[in-house]
This record gives sequence, structure tokens and C-alpha cells, in this order.
Amino acid sequence: MRKITLSSIIAVLFVVMTMSVGYAGSKIDLQSTLLEPKFKDMSKELGLLISYAPLSPAEPLGILGFDAGVEVTAAKIDSSNWKGVINNPPDYLILPKLHVQKGLPLGIDVGLEYATVPNSNISLYGGELKWAVLRGTIVSPAVAIRGSYTALSGVKELDASTYGLDASISKGFLFITPYAGVGQVWINTSENSSAVSFKDVSTSATKIFLGAKVKLLLVNLVVQADFSDVNMYSARVNVGF
Repeated sequence: MRKITLSSIIAVLFVVMTMSVGYAGSKIDLQSTLLEPKFKDMSKELGLLISYAPLSPAEPLGILGFDAGVEVTAAKIDSSNWKGVINNPPDYLILPKLHVQKGLPLGIDVGLEYATVPNSNISLYGGELKWAVLRGTIVSPAVAIRGSYTALSGVKELDASTYGLDASISKGFLFITPYAGVGQVWINTSENSSAVSFKDVSTSATKIFLGAKVKLLLVNLVVQADFSDVNMYSARVNVGF
């Protein structure tokens, strides 16, 4: 019998998720009908869409800790801002993601993510560095600060990247760990299209996020909601220890 590995499980889950949301594919293609004010609004929404979603409590994984899994994020966009950018823009853009996190000494965690919109040219990659200022105890919560970076890839006509800084708090109860946080996202966008000629966009937005991690043996389920100019709802299934 073929040996089932963690990597094969994650790969199968990612393929299933990608196939299940394939209808959500939307290709970015800047058109001459796009107006600069709408480009600015779209750029902010795009930045929030690709911004880092931690999907993890404030408490550190520990030096031996490791999480790897798949997740999906549904982002509620204003379709009027995306006319001239995407043909027949949907109300939601859906991002299946691969996400790994590793614990390091001193309460530090590092993480990486990769996402792609099915049937589209929209992809992104990003990473995080989190430090648990307070690691938490049986009676006290954990508190952490996190720096993050993400970048759009696969779109020749558009460059976009984000920098993020947030603070979060969490407290475990038996097998569930609720968490909450607030952060700031800085967004930079520039176009490389022959159809339009717009100035680069630099803007920022505040995000509030709420979530919970449910641990069942080695399998974890994490759900998170991000609230800002673009509301995003995410779910993650991962194997961790």
C-alpha cells in the first residue's frame, strides 16, 4: 500500500478546494474604460484582498511546533470598482491558499502563504514574522505582534504589494482558542498597461480580525473574519503539532 504523507494530504485538499471554487475565476485585464478614481478604489480593495491573513492565535507554536494546511478566503468586493479591470466582476473573490507556519525560539513564529484564484491570472505570496510578547498561561492570555508582507503575482499589467503590522490576543479553553486583533495595512500599487496611464497608488487601511482555532488531535480547524473596507471570511484545515 502506498504510504500517505502529510504533503500528499495537503496537495489533495488544495486540488479539491481549487476545483470546488473554479467558477470564481476572474482575470485582471485593465481596459481603457477604467477611470483613475476607480483605479484608486480598486487598488485599495486589491491590497486588502491580498493582505496577510494569519489564521492563528497569538500564542506561539513553540520551538518544535509546525502547522501546514490549506485554507480558503472569500473577500466581499465592490464590483463597481472593478469594472474595466475584470469582465463581469463578481461580488466575492475567492482565494484558495497553502499556508505553513513554524515555531522558533523566544516565542517567535514564521509563516508563508501562497494563493491563486482558479481560472485567473491572480496569485499572491506572502510571509509573516510573529513575536509572542506574552506567551500565555493557564490563567492569562497570550499577546503577540506581527509584521507581514504580501505581493501580487501573475498579473503583467499590475504590481501590488502590502506591508502589515498587527497586535493580537488569544486565550485557550480546552480544545478551542478564540483570538482577536487589530492592524494596519500599507498598500502600494502601480499599473503597467498600455490601455491606461495612472499615477502609482499608496494608501493604507485598518483591519480588525476575529477568529478561533479548534484543535482535534493533530488536525486543526481555524476560522477568521477580517473587517475593513473589504470584509474577508476565511477557513483553514491544517495538520499541526
